[in-house]
Amino acid sequence: MNKLDTAKRASILHMLVEGVSMRATARLADVSINTVSKLLVEAGYACAEHHDRAVRGIHARRIQCDEIWAFCYAKEKNVERAKAAPGGAGSVWTWTAIDSDSKLMISFEVGDRSADTAKELMEDLQPRLATRVQLTTDGHRPYLEAVERSFGRDVDYAMLVKLYGQPTGDKGHERKYSPSECVGARKRAIQGRPSRRHVSTNHVERSNLTMQMGMRRFTRLTNGFSKKLENHLHMLSLFFCHYNFVRTRKTLRVTPAMAAGVDDRLRDMEWIVGLIDARAPKPNRPKTYRKREISN
Repeated sequence: MNKLDTAKRASILHMLVEGVSMRATARLADVSINTVSKLLVEAGYACAEHHDRAVRGIHARRIQCDEIWAFCYAKEKNVERAKAAPGGAGSVWTWTAIDSDSKLMISFEVGDRSADTAKELMEDLQPRLATRVQLTTDGHRPYLEAVERSFGRDVDYAMLVKLYGQPTGDKGHERKYSPSECVGARKRAIQGRPSRRHVSTNHVERSNLTMQMGMRRFTRLTNGFSKKLENHLHMLSLFFCHYNFVRTRKTLRVTPAMAAGVDDRLRDMEWIVGLIDARAPKPNRPKTYRKREISN
């Protein structure tokens, strides 16, 4: 069976985390789209396992959470009349929790925008932390029950509720592409004694932009959206593993994993290829026969 060398696979994965679509990656790397898809699946599994194993015992002080929208196969309003829509088609929300100091992406969950996904995020986040933290979210109500259920009283929790005015621009078609103006924000203490100075979602919202720039699936008004929910999940696992362990933060001059103390060296894309190879099944050795069996 033919197998791409390490440098070639690293190049393909590098293009995927830099915002290149799968078909464009296949053309640039001169491989088939099936090869790119298969490599993404392998990388997704390997990166998810490494994240779950390595990102634990985090000594953080401030955590920010947010959720970002995308869609799979078709937008929610078009799913009913879409042909052969797979399971998971429609709106897909990615919930994230980031360490404000190290910029480490500690936890992420994919689902809808309901209380169930909020609970899954907090249930995954809480065991990964080794210290009491100040937690900030936006005003999305499902966070309230989710945080209380997972953290209880062992958290300093606040909500940042932003107030928006009318969308800017004229009343024509361009209005739907113009963001509403933020006219103010309310800082609301929910649990413990959160410092008002650090009640912010700036870092997690900036990471949302990084996701949109680094994954073609999040780019609006294109045909690069996810066609399968499974591949959407694999891409997220690959991207966040690269973000945490490979990509150097210019302000910190190290990777988020190094800044958070969960890794001690700068990794590269070949290292991610090594994670793939490490979990690959070992090839079966050819059967050997003893001399007596041969003589018979």
